[in-house]
Amino acid sequence: MKRNIVTQITVLGAVLFAGAQAMGAGFDWPQWRGPDRTDVSKETGLLKKWPAGGPKQLWVFNDAGLGYSGFSIVGGKLFTMGARGNTEFLIALDAHTGKQLWATEMGAMFENAWGGGPRGTPTVDGDRVYALSGQGSLVCAEAAGGKLLWKCTMSDFAGRVPKWGYAESPLVDGRQVVCTPGGPQGAMVALDKMTGKLIWQSKDITDTAEYSSIIVADWNGARQYIQLTMQHVFGIAAKDGRLLWQSDWPGKVAVVPTPIFRDGCVYVSSGYGIGCKKIKLGPNNEVTEVFSNTVMVNHHGGVILVGDHLYGFSDKEGWVCQDFKTGEKVWAEKQALTKGAIACADGMFYCLEEKSGTVVLISVSPKGWEEHGRFQLSPQSQKRSPRGRIWTHPVISNGKLYLRDQELVYCYDVKQK
Repeated sequence: MKRNIVTQITVLGAVLFAGAQAMGAGFDWPQWRGPDRTDVSKETGLLKKWPAGGPKQLWVFNDAGLGYSGFSIVGGKLFTMGARGNTEFLIALDAHTGKQLWATEMGAMFENAWGGGPRGTPTVDGDRVYALSGQGSLVCAEAAGGKLLWKCTMSDFAGRVPKWGYAESPLVDGRQVVCTPGGPQGAMVALDKMTGKLIWQSKDITDTAEYSSIIVADWNGARQYIQLTMQHVFGIAAKDGRLLWQSDWPGKVAVVPTPIFRDGCVYVSSGYGIGCKKIKLGPNNEVTEVFSNTVMVNHHGGVILVGDHLYGFSDKEGWVCQDFKTGEKVWAEKQALTKGAIACADGMFYCLEEKSGTVVLISVSPKGWEEHGRFQLSPQSQKRSPRGRIWTHPVISNGKLYLRDQELVYCYDVKQK
């Protein structure tokens, strides 16, 4: 009898699992570029083609404040940042309705002619959320109610606010929260995530902070943090902050895109005519250049690796597919959509044009640009700086597409019915 009950439970579990698979699975998005910082969502069951006018708009929140902060989405809550008046806030919304749940002060607003306010994306870890303001205030707050638990500033570690503000999204790894103050005391720091106390500062490299975010990798028997600055791409030992390797990077004006790691290879790109590079890390962390070219000159819209191909907008080529192994251009599209950001979910790319707010759905394909619908964000911000654009990257989580234009946060239903 007991065996029959166990069998029935097993069969029922398999049926329920199969049903969930058939309906498609939704996933939380706890940090910048997703759980593993690749910007490739594991979401399934999403629309493969949009109706005329685009997917259904579920809600618009109109008080997110000024800034370009992105979204993390966990447990039905959406976390972002924005400047209201002269103060930057860490903000939580109900991800289903757009209703504000709480807002916590972070510090004075970062001001810039291209648009002030915060730039990075909050990081959710368990019952806590971590966020870095435009002026460099790193805060830890309770995810449930926004209570401030601790706070420090990048100036505590000799960091100086970059020209366009701190734009990094902090990385939480184990007991550490890691970020890049930059400067003479060491480019990177690891803090105790519970208390904010310093664990180590990477004294072997003293580059100033740029606008990229750290990724984590396990290679050659060591866990390491990989970051990109104006001068270098480099790896830091997670255990003690030692410099494991570095490679020169000829950055110009601003270095923004997040590095990509796969199988001992690191890929980086930046704008202003610089281009891209792929390096290979040897058994003793010796660095070998695989390729360097200007196929992908990615300013700040992001590059995504899917399979053996890289995708993103290149200031030189337009929307580009690049071979990850060789660096060669596979295809480029200049006419369908101009410069913008990219996100990936369920075999599709969501491409956001920064000037017009046009969003286009295309296939993830090395064969070429295959479009399956488009729409334009509406309404659009009347508060955006005339020099600013729609720069917040799209996020897809739990069947919904989230977008932002300054104080306006939009939610669209992209789930298959």
